[in-house]
Amino acid sequence: MMSQINKVPASNGAQWLLDGFATLRKAPLALGMIGLAWGLVSALVAVSGQLWLNAILTVLGPVLFGGVVFAAREVEQGRNAHPLHLLQGLRDGKFVHFLALLLPQVVALIVLAVLLVVMVGGDQLQHMVDVMEKLQASPEPDPALVESLPLNALFAWLIAVLVVSVVAGFFTFVAVPEVMLGDRGGFAAMGLSFRACLRNLGAVLVFMLLFVVMLFAITLAVQILVALLQWMLGQAFAVFTGQLLLTAVLLPLLGGTLLSAWRYLLGAGAGLGVAPPPMPSTGIEA
Repeated sequence: MMSQINKVPASNGAQWLLDGFATLRKAPLALGMIGLAWGLVSALVAVSGQLWLNAILTVLGPVLFGGVVFAAREVEQGRNAHPLHLLQGLRDGKFVHFLALLLPQVVALIVLAVLLVVMVGGDQLQHMVDVMEKLQASPEPDPALVESLPLNALFAWLIAVLVVSVVAGFFTFVAVPEVMLGDRGGFAAMGLSFRACLRNLGAVLVFMLLFVVMLFAITLAVQILVALLQWMLGQAFAVFTGQLLLTAVLLPLLGGTLLSAWRYLLGAGAGLGVAPPPMPSTGIEA
């Protein structure tokens, strides 16, 4: 069980992303099928329109992502990955530990809801609803209606959304790999993840910045593909294919990336895959 929190340079955040790409390149089809399976289930649940199915999928989210991390480690160690790995957390009896990882998201939503009421105000929120209804009903939006919105308060709240989301993410950043591959429970893993992120804030921020850039590039490439497919096969099929392709690429990439971050931050990754330097020669070599 990893217990040491390492201090890594800020540039190490880029290495996590590179390791994620390296893992994906080792088994793109196998890992892609795992992301595709998750994306397909999500799409079917969304199409069904059943709230209880959406709730079940949300609750299973940390378990499923733990399975993605498990599959990434299997590929790293030369074994095969398959979609059934998504349920590895259930087979290992760790569902309750993964369930605890939803707590930061729930708390973040409550905090943001309270901040929205406090920073914008109940009357202004009702005014926003009225303005949106008028804008949707009018063929030509009235600029005066837009100017009447509490834009400054909304902008401040969006900044709060960013900060709260990042802090909530610190609790789960490497908690999923720790629960899936380690021996800690959910709350202990979240505490360890939060401390590791605070100690390595530079590396985490570098990773987040690069991940956003990478996400934009991949999304742009998929949108171009969707446009081509839409021209040939229709809009519905093109959009559906694009969404599945995004999950097939992003989920295993993120799983391999956080697996690398977990190893570097929590004590076992600094020397992974690095051959030891040769011993100095002390005699005449034949």
